[in-house]
Amino acid sequence: MKKGTFYAVGVGPGDPELLTLKALRVLECCAVIAAPQGKGGAMTALSIAAQAVDLSQKAIVPLPLAMERSVAARQALHKEAAAVLAAQLDEGRDTAMPCLGDTALYASSSYLLALLRETGYTAEQIPGVPSFCAAAAALGRSLTEMDAPLHIVPAGKTDLEEALAWPGSKVLMKAGAEYGRVLQTLRGKGLDDRAALAANCGLPGETLCTTLRSAPAHSGYFTTFLVPADGDGTLS
Repeated sequence: MKKGTFYAVGVGPGDPELLTLKALRVLECCAVIAAPQGKGGAMTALSIAAQAVDLSQKAIVPLPLAMERSVAARQALHKEAAAVLAAQLDEGRDTAMPCLGDTALYASSSYLLALLRETGYTAEQIPGVPSFCAAAAALGRSLTEMDAPLHIVPAGKTDLEEALAWPGSKVLMKAGAEYGRVLQTLRGKGLDDRAALAANCGLPGETLCTTLRSAPAHSGYFTTFLVPADGDGTLS
């Protein structure tokens, strides 16, 4: 029996109208939809896909992939999820996994793609709109211009003082529990009027702040800061 193909499908940050034509086609053609499941059972990527494609006749297979602090725990979840996917592929079923944002950017699917490819399965990536691109559009800003570099920074795990000194614009993602520290650091650098943030972009509860003066005291994991390059009009 010919084995099925695994597709990691980027569905963008939240707005179902941002799905690409290729993402729609792949989701429509696959018999199985593997849905990443976070803590509390939330399947956000699946809910986005379901607003754009009729999934009522698909086999929905939840994949518990809650973010764990322990590297060993994360690796165990990835191996378990890859085994679940392999079982579907061994039956000849093409399987699509909707992924928030893009499949090449801080995506759990990258680990599953590697595990499946290592064991001989065909696995493909369908790119999606990254959250920071959608955030910039929603805020009416440019990310970078001319020859200025753009840095994508995992804010919760990075020396922000050092990162903010790099030349060019910065996108600060994954602040998570460090949101308050990140906000305080940016304000301490005098960026209240120049930096911006978007939280839950395209999702229920979306928050857009064109300056940090209106930033909430608390915010969740899906919060992105846009920090302009020094001395130019980028992001302004």
